Amino acid sequence: MESHKGVTLLDFWVSPFGQRARIAMAEKGIEFEYKEENLAQKSELLLKMNPVHKKIPVLVHDGKPVCESLIIVQYIEEAWPEKTPLLPSDPYQRAQARFWADFVDKKVYDCGTRLWKTKGEEKEAAKKEFIEILQVLESELGDKKYFGGETFGYVDVAFVPFTAWFHSYESEAGFSVEESVPKISAWAKRCGERESVKKHLYEKEKVYEFVCMLKKRLGIE
Repeated sequence: MESHKGVTLLDFWVSPFGQRARIAMAEKGIEFEYKEENLAQKSELLLKMNPVHKKIPVLVHDGKPVCESLIIVQYIEEAWPEKTPLLPSDPYQRAQARFWADFVDKKVYDCGTRLWKTKGEEKEAAKKEFIEILQVLESELGDKKYFGGETFGYVDVAFVPFTAWFHSYESEAGFSVEESVPKISAWAKRCGERESVKKHLYEKEKVYEFVCMLKKRLGIE
């Protein structure tokens, strides 16, 4: 790991969005200071650095804040371009990578949350939609090792944090990712062997404990 002056990440341990930034920096060998936020009582620093959304993650580089996880990953790519590129050099391929990362951003978290927040027909509809989302992603992955081909890259960084939530989604909605989308399941295991991913994703049981705690706090039985 190479030390870079003034790199701080304001984050929350289980956040898949913050994990994108952590994984991207780990891939590039960038050392950073990690500051865990209490989301029930946000720090003055967080409110100062992200006064618009007041959300994590926020990357603070030399005192300047960068907000929103995919924008943070793109910033990391552009600020340290000489280290392990996450985006391809070809403009069309870069656009495609951004398209699929945006697809993950707009679809996976929202639908996945509905798997544990809803009941009955609403849950069944969410399950059907979630499997369809994974099938679309599996179709794009195809027989490739990673979404960009042989190299772990931008789309993988965007999507892989949600794999730690698969067990929670399966447990709450009663389905199997491996049975529904075997290639996505194999890709998740492959990514999980990478040091950057292994270091920054939590065990599926720990994530599920967090989901159960959230359900209890929200009064969802």
